[in-house]
Amino acid sequence: MTGVGLVSALGIGTEQTWSALKAGRSGIRRITQFDPSGFACQIAGEVKDFDPLNWIDKKDVKKMGRFIQFAIAGTEFAMAAAGLKIRPEDGEHAGVYIGSGIGGFEVIEREHKVLLERGPSRISPFFIPATIINLASGYVSIRTGAKGPNSATATACTTSAHAIGDSFKIIQRGDADVMICGGAEACVTPMGIGGFAAMRALSTRNDEPEKASRPWDKRRDGFVVGEGAGILILEEVEHARRRGAPILAEIVGYGMSADAFHITSPSEDGEGAYRVMRNTLRDAKIAPEDIQYINAHGTSTELGDKIETQAIKRTFGAHAYRVGVSSTKSMTGHLLGGAGGLEAGITVLAIREQMAPPTINLEEPDEGCDLDYLPHQARAMRIEYALSNSFGFGGTNGSLIFRRFEQ
Repeated sequence: MTGVGLVSALGIGTEQTWSALKAGRSGIRRITQFDPSGFACQIAGEVKDFDPLNWIDKKDVKKMGRFIQFAIAGTEFAMAAAGLKIRPEDGEHAGVYIGSGIGGFEVIEREHKVLLERGPSRISPFFIPATIINLASGYVSIRTGAKGPNSATATACTTSAHAIGDSFKIIQRGDADVMICGGAEACVTPMGIGGFAAMRALSTRNDEPEKASRPWDKRRDGFVVGEGAGILILEEVEHARRRGAPILAEIVGYGMSADAFHITSPSEDGEGAYRVMRNTLRDAKIAPEDIQYINAHGTSTELGDKIETQAIKRTFGAHAYRVGVSSTKSMTGHLLGGAGGLEAGITVLAIREQMAPPTINLEEPDEGCDLDYLPHQARAMRIEYALSNSFGFGGTNGSLIFRRFEQ
């Protein structure tokens, strides 16, 4: 892992996001991208003051959904941090794997309105490429000259974890030396917020937005939608060494599983979450006791938080109470398809800094939620191995394990 590029409600850029996380600041506010009056949920983790012209030519901005713009910005941050430029002769050995849960939702809403009000002839010719999920990878490939594997995932809230894990395996089997990977999401739209609210999935703590996302807390009432991107640069270790790249951490384990239970709810025994963590530990060839930190899925939903806690206890046994566990969604909101990329990047930074970010708003842990959730304040701690969890609608699960890199 040689580069991390983050765009979030906490800041546009990796170090801005990381500084806010360490300080325990919330990026959740009242929605400004549309008038949320009349919506049950009126809050979100919006990326504030984002100007795509800082990264994209004016003529190209209108061709891209907001999620693509986030992915490009995240890629620029990640590549700058990695000191990476893909030379023409190296293009075939570099790939892109960036996903999104929903894609260009705001473009779909806008162009649907055009269709209804002005007719089909007025639909933008850029409508389709601005919305489809693989165009984030497509644009990044074109801009960077990466001519190797090029793909995209759309596995709900596990999207980015799958993109990163699959990229790890692509490098491991020798099909690329470098992968630009992760995810991006931009769902703070009337239909996005209204749809999740119709499922009764969102917090309605509209009068206290900064306190709305409160994983494991007894007073939690749903998750908060966030937006942004998390892009990582994965490199084969000798390739990174040859070019003198800064190696932030090493990815050593990737696991997948399915709940095979329900389209939106995990099984109450947490069996799918347990199996994905077990599979990831097995892939990394380490014992549960080797993990010091877990960046949890931790969405701030009543069922999900308890089930993940149960699964951690089953996976780690007595060691579960010695592992630091935090949910950074308490500060960023839930980026849906972008969550795994953002949180994998945060996990890598935690290893780099030997500092675990906190869970904020955890005032009274709910019954059964009794692990060390790192409440309120970041904690300096030894982190040799860290795990990042992502669970998605449809019962799709992904976990990643990162290791501190020793020169």
